[in-house]
Amino acid sequence: MASEKDKGHPSKKGMPTILIGIVVNIILAIIKGTAGFLGNSYALIADAIESTSDIFTSIGVYIGLKIASKPADKNHPYGHGKAEPMAAGVVSLALFISASVIIVQSIKEMFTPHHSPAQFTLWVLVIVIISKEILFKYVIKVGEATSSLAVKTDAWHHRSDAITSAAVFIGISIALIGGKGYESADDFAALFASGIIFFNAYRLLKPAIGELMDESPSNGIDTLVKETALSVKGVMALDKCYVRKVGFDYYVDLHVIVDGKISVSKGHRISHMVKESIRSSDSRIINVLIHIEPFLKRKSDPAHN
Repeated sequence: MASEKDKGHPSKKGMPTILIGIVVNIILAIIKGTAGFLGNSYALIADAIESTSDIFTSIGVYIGLKIASKPADKNHPYGHGKAEPMAAGVVSLALFISASVIIVQSIKEMFTPHHSPAQFTLWVLVIVIISKEILFKYVIKVGEATSSLAVKTDAWHHRSDAITSAAVFIGISIALIGGKGYESADDFAALFASGIIFFNAYRLLKPAIGELMDESPSNGIDTLVKETALSVKGVMALDKCYVRKVGFDYYVDLHVIVDGKISVSKGHRISHMVKESIRSSDSRIINVLIHIEPFLKRKSDPAHN
């Protein structure tokens, strides 16, 4: 039976938002694809392609979160948290692929004579933009609350869709207002939208790779760890402090300097006090490895003379 801690795992809190996103994307992909085909808008069809890719990437995120929620075992002593940034990386790579497909097709359509898009496609886009923006605000709120990179990446995927749909709206509007000779404005809009997708893909892929490479967190948690450790009685100074994020959790490696004349037993007690203080300072810190070092006076130290 799952423990209460497992039931409340941050990854499980993010799963319902991913499922909601999948359902919304299925509906929007069908609407945009149908409207684009009937309304003679390749930009809208390209938007439908992006929504279709969203469905598969969201499924990947859901699987990643499900794996990340598994507790540590014999083969994975640090848990399965790395599945979370891996899922975020998959989403980013899918965005790159989607953007590439749209670019190729947009350029191809620019040199293919076609009619201007139908006016009703604008109303479809208004519905899409509003739906995606609402979904973005909901998912990003959950992502921030759970500190989930994968959920936040999925949220920005929705925002990216809203932006591309807005670009398509502008392109179709120009094509309709300009009339004959402006039919390709729709295709240029799709090309512009792909540029935005590329930018978002890079912005989302960078932190995912950083976490997979155990990049030092930039949220100030290392400062919190140092300040907390130094506040413990018996700690004279700190030598090294390493913090890494594994999924939703943080692991700390800390070298603590104490008086070299105290007993091993007392040094051991100080290390336990430091460990408990750090873990209590932030619930996301689940393990702290303490290395005790003796304080050595240097000849340049006035206290040595």
